[in-house]
Amino acid sequence: MGFQVGAALLDACVLSLLQKEDTYGYILTQTLRTVLNVSESTLYPVLRRLQKVGFLSAYDRPYQGRNRRYYAITEKGVEQVGTYRRDWVAYRGRVDRLMCGGGVDGQA
Repeated sequence: MGFQVGAALLDACVLSLLQKEDTYGYILTQTLRTVLNVSESTLYPVLRRLQKVGFLSAYDRPYQGRNRRYYAITEKGVEQVGTYRRDWVAYRGRVDRLMCGGGVDGQA
C-alpha cells in the first residue's frame, strides 16, 4: 500500500490489538504487518511512548530460559482506543466520500 502510516493510526492499531490480549513485541509486529508496513525498529519506540503516557504497562514472563516482555493495555489506554475508534469512523467516512465520488459534505 502506498499510504504512509501516521503515529496516531499506529498507536490506535497497537492499542486495539492489545485490547484483545496481552502480547509481546514480535507478535505485535507480525500481526501489524498483515495490514501495515511496520518493522520492529518502528514498533518498539511506539510501545515505549505508549507506556510512558500511561496507555500500556509491561511485564516480563520467562520463556525458554529468557524473559519475554509482554505489553498490556491500561484503563487509560482503553479510553484512548474508544477515542481513536470514534475519530477513525468520522475520518474514514470523510475520506470515502471524497475519494469515492461524493463531496466532503455528503453531496455527490
